[in-house]
Amino acid sequence: MSANGPEIRELTDPADLDKLTRVFDDVWHPDPANRPVSVDMLRALSHAGNYVAGAFVGDRLAGGSVAFFAAPVGTTLHSHMTGVSRIGRGHNVGSALKMHQRGWALARGITTITWTFDPLVARNAYFNIAKLGAAPIAYHRDFYGDLGDELGGGDESDRLLMSWALDVPLPEPTDETVDDVVGAGGRMGIETTGEVPKAIAESGSPVVIPVPRDIEAMRRTDPVAASHWRTAVRDALAPHFASDTAAAAPATRFLRSGHYVVAADE
Repeated sequence: MSANGPEIRELTDPADLDKLTRVFDDVWHPDPANRPVSVDMLRALSHAGNYVAGAFVGDRLAGGSVAFFAAPVGTTLHSHMTGVSRIGRGHNVGSALKMHQRGWALARGITTITWTFDPLVARNAYFNIAKLGAAPIAYHRDFYGDLGDELGGGDESDRLLMSWALDVPLPEPTDETVDDVVGAGGRMGIETTGEVPKAIAESGSPVVIPVPRDIEAMRRTDPVAASHWRTAVRDALAPHFASDTAAAAPATRFLRSGHYVVAADE
């Protein structure tokens, strides 16, 4: 391990790439017939000059990230997968991978990294938006279709498309609360007092959209409730990102308490 955390390095050797597929298996627990990436695909991507990197805690591969060049050509990298195994938890592996990927991209003249994530996963939303400063620019319903992995719990694979501008500083931490937003005129975008959460149509004010604290646990213990949350968050969040273009996407924050704050519609 390096003095400042895990060691991040690019992977090209098939043996290391095989270990990386096993890390991803440990994270997503996919159907063996539908693994998210294969060794030959990773080998092709790395050989073609794309980003395939692993994070080592000691001498053990504890996480990894895979990205490829995307449109607009010469300016954008699309990060397809970033995962941290159980042995990497508590070592800031996810953050180290993203910072390494950022430096790698900047060294090649890339100014934007995009990726998708499940908008119901609060810890990822906080990391992506509050810590990295990436911006949601589009909402895609059932983006991948049926993934068949344990982590998704059989839910539809809705995704937020993120865009991370690399030529601006990382955001400063904030202690903003829901009460602060509501006190300044914000309105709740989901009603949670009934039997199931339901989206509330709002416009003209910042909209506060809560998500479950741990949707992955909910999918295991109460998949019906998790499905209701998928519908409510989709109905509340997707209309704000209907244009599918970065220029038209509203400014969006994510609070430590597990709430999106979407800027007022113009």
